[in-house]
Amino acid sequence: MSSETATIAEVRTAAPIIHQHISPAPLIRSWRLEQELGLARGRRVWLKDYGWTPVGSFKLMGALNWMAANLERIGDRPVAAHSSGNFASGISFAGARYGKRVIVVMPDTAPEVKFNLTRSFGAEVRTYNIATDHQTGERDRLTRQIAEEEQAIQASPYDDPHVIAGNGVGGLEIVDELRRQHRTLSHFLCPVSGGGLMAGLALAIADGYPDAAIIGVEPAGADDFNRSLAAGERVRLDHPTSICDGLLSYDVGEYNWPILQKHVSTACSVPDEKTCQAMRWLYETHGLRTEPSGAIAVAAALTGKVSLEGEGDVVLVISGRNVDETAFREWIGTE
Repeated sequence: MSSETATIAEVRTAAPIIHQHISPAPLIRSWRLEQELGLARGRRVWLKDYGWTPVGSFKLMGALNWMAANLERIGDRPVAAHSSGNFASGISFAGARYGKRVIVVMPDTAPEVKFNLTRSFGAEVRTYNIATDHQTGERDRLTRQIAEEEQAIQASPYDDPHVIAGNGVGGLEIVDELRRQHRTLSHFLCPVSGGGLMAGLALAIADGYPDAAIIGVEPAGADDFNRSLAAGERVRLDHPTSICDGLLSYDVGEYNWPILQKHVSTACSVPDEKTCQAMRWLYETHGLRTEPSGAIAVAAALTGKVSLEGEGDVVLVISGRNVDETAFREWIGTE
């Protein structure tokens, strides 16, 4: 792995590692979205739906590649990580595949489905108070404490070249499938939090379709990447807030930033109420349950937050589906 950050070559190297464990998440055409967005005849909209993975999100891709790359360093030691929930189950899945003990630090408010998934693959879970973490730094302190006391190797959920490269394999899958169908690509929309997913996907999309607009989508209350693009440097938010629990990182990762700055042309922010409407639209139109973080790219398209003018297809990333039933019903307004 290069010393600076991930490259497209390293994304390609990660592909056989990922595909040894899981099948590609499907890329599904949405005729209904094409109609809803009023696209010109001949243009298509595709959903890359990571809800189909064994952990219900994209996070196991980076986790698998990180685990495979660090096996020798880990040895008999445990792996420690913090996560809002999806990387927790991803690294837990990777630990189960490679026979490694995993300890994860999760917020006390994480959805029950994310706790259950993480434990189902054998990880030990410890919690912290997310309401005060911006003041106490409890999440990072707990994770460091585990690393020190248990001699654990620490894994980042997003700020690591191996994680970026693993996540980027999904971008190769998108490019391969679109090319197989002789399609062009004009716009690619993906959620941004720490940037581990978008950085990996951006490497592959920019390589396969260099003229495509690569657009980041964030919650309005957690728009550090949008601010970072405007400032030309990484901007940290002290207290990001949103129902999108998977998109509440304080800033984008150090390894992610140069990739994002180079390849992501635009970012937009979406109010939570619009994300809820997109969740409802996906459920009523496609029977698809998504967590808020997973629906936000669709929300950006439906609300016209970005212009989709041009020629070529549009790809929207659905990053995950892990949401508790009660919360889901409340957010889509059917409780």
